Amino acid sequence: MNKEAKRQRRVVATGTFDLLHPGHLWYLEESAKLGDELWVIVARDSNVRHKPRPVVPEEQRALIVGALKGVHKAVLGDQEDMFRPIEEIQPDVITLGFNQHFDETRLKDSLLQRGLVADVIRIGEFTRCPFTSSRKIVQEIKRRVTL
Repeated sequence: MNKEAKRQRRVVATGTFDLLHPGHLWYLEESAKLGDELWVIVARDSNVRHKPRPVVPEEQRALIVGALKGVHKAVLGDQEDMFRPIEEIQPDVITLGFNQHFDETRLKDSLLQRGLVADVIRIGEFTRCPFTSSRKIVQEIKRRVTL
């Protein structure tokens, strides 16, 4: 056996993962196909600013995501520096969901400024069912409660 084992190709996916739904599963499955290990950085409650505060607490979201098939490890993001977990994981690939608010080129430039070299790949939208976003699920719950 080769004493120097080949390093596993690491993929990092990021997100809030509130109210887990098929869109999340699609994103993680497609991300996992790009490497040997899928690491997931789950957004901290305090860092979610582009949408309503998550319903599910951050520790619970990380626990659930970490238990999914294909996920090597799920970790909570850093409250002050979003690049800190990426520096620790040292991924070969970083995936973005179709609706994540990151510009791929700017993200790649920011990574390079910190000495991090990783491909940045955007995963397409999952459209095979109606509830593919936490926001749509919450809207439907509200609609049904008011009926």
